[in-house]
Amino acid sequence: MSANDEILQILKDALERAGSVSGRRMFGGVGVYFDGIFFAIIDDGVIYLKTSEATRPVFEAEHSRAFSYMTKNGSAALHSYWRLPERLLDDADELTEWASASVAAAKHAASQAGRKAKPARVAGTAKRAGKPKT
Repeated sequence: MSANDEILQILKDALERAGSVSGRRMFGGVGVYFDGIFFAIIDDGVIYLKTSEATRPVFEAEHSRAFSYMTKNGSAALHSYWRLPERLLDDADELTEWASASVAAAKHAASQAGRKAKPARVAGTAKRAGKPKT
């Protein structure tokens, strides 16, 4: 069992009463889903949780950092996912709170993505009611 698999099991245990947690391999790490909602990344045995404007200050107070990765052009960061403080791996109750807040942030982000406005129609493309095409 790899370090990522062990960490995934810790998240599964933390959220088992609330819903289904699953992992999918992605780019050498693991994408973690709660009832189909992507809420965490596990990379090199480290958990990065989805954050929001409301939850990010808690991560900052813990001196956490955003998920970063190397590209061919150098380092890049994904600022919506922040490292879970290691101390929480030994505190099941607090880990559950943080993971639940991350799931809520992911659900909120997903609902906002679905609300994006449809592109406006180009003038003259709407059909005129009651007039047949000629």
